[in-house]
Amino acid sequence: MSEQIFESAILITGFLLIISGCYCLIRTYHMIKIIIGIEVAMKAVSMFIILSGYISGNEDLAQTFVITSIVIEVVVAVVAAGIAINLYRKYGSMDIRNLTKLKG
Repeated sequence: MSEQIFESAILITGFLLIISGCYCLIRTYHMIKIIIGIEVAMKAVSMFIILSGYISGNEDLAQTFVITSIVIEVVVAVVAAGIAINLYRKYGSMDIRNLTKLKG
């Protein structure tokens, strides 16, 4: 009974994190807030992978997948931060609507 409550709490928390990350992606035009929304959603995905490994008994495999997803997440965050910095240097704001004005 205690395990079911724990698993349900993790599932509910994960879904709330994904919903809040997607809400952050949809409702803002600020590049840093979008990066934060992506990070929050990816942390929820990592939590789901760990939970699935716990339920199936393959914690080692789940940890491997989480480490891989963290590496991919860091690469995405660094590339997005680089784009945000260049966007700020060029236009003085981090509004993603300015991305349509870029040429190259």
